[in-house]
Amino acid sequence: MRHLVNAQQEQAWNGYEGTHWAENQARWDDVNDGFNELLLSAARITRRDRVLDLGCGAGRTTRLAARRASDGLVTGVDLSAPMLARARESARREGIGNAVFERADIQAHPFEPGSFDVAVSRFGVMFFADPVAAFANAGRALRPGGRIAFVCSADPGRTEWLGAVQGLREILPVGGLGTPGAPGMFSLAEPSTVREVLSGAGYEAVSSERVEAHGTWGRDAADAAAFLLGSGPGRHLLDRAGPDDRERARRHLVGLLRPYERDGALRLRTAALLVTARRPG
Repeated sequence: MRHLVNAQQEQAWNGYEGTHWAENQARWDDVNDGFNELLLSAARITRRDRVLDLGCGAGRTTRLAARRASDGLVTGVDLSAPMLARARESARREGIGNAVFERADIQAHPFEPGSFDVAVSRFGVMFFADPVAAFANAGRALRPGGRIAFVCSADPGRTEWLGAVQGLREILPVGGLGTPGAPGMFSLAEPSTVREVLSGAGYEAVSSERVEAHGTWGRDAADAAAFLLGSGPGRHLLDRAGPDDRERARRHLVGLLRPYERDGALRLRTAALLVTARRPG
């Protein structure tokens, strides 16, 4: 892939992390689908729009946007080859012909200037090496007056899966996981940070709203605990512990998650920011 600057994330999302997401696409969509309608309504996608899905992953939001832009075109971009392969497969299976996928580093990819009407993202914009540069590059791809809408992680204290993982701190090296502003999934957790980044990238009318949704993490506590500990962050924590502590952590996490079981499923709340802005013009 040419025009790569975010090498650390490129390695992560083409290794275990990206493979795990691709192989568990349906489960991750069960976790995050509660934000789809909020995001797509905020984006105000019309029938003929040209849409750019930033960090599209396995393409769930790309395909949903393509249904709204039925006479337009939706382009999903991501660093992860395994996830993009799954995205293309899902689009073919669903008969969606106006969605295309491209492996690209959003921070450096030479998008055609002004080629999109709107950009969207569901939890795909928190991992940039240089967020101002990445959002500025995506902004140049928007036509004058084009808009952006995205959902990013926020309010760690309101995010129940994180609270459960932090409950393992006596067993696993949880450390600063969930610190707002730190590199990673909570890098844009504060509205002031989002405003500073987007304003610095050249956007105007920046607005953020705190939103929440519940997602299904498994059939029960044991299933959800296995899924959480098998994810990229969970595996990273387990790799730094010995066999006995790994088993202790698994049992303890099952206990922490047990109160969230209800009606044959385990559902957890995730807190996020719903952000909108536009390119001047």
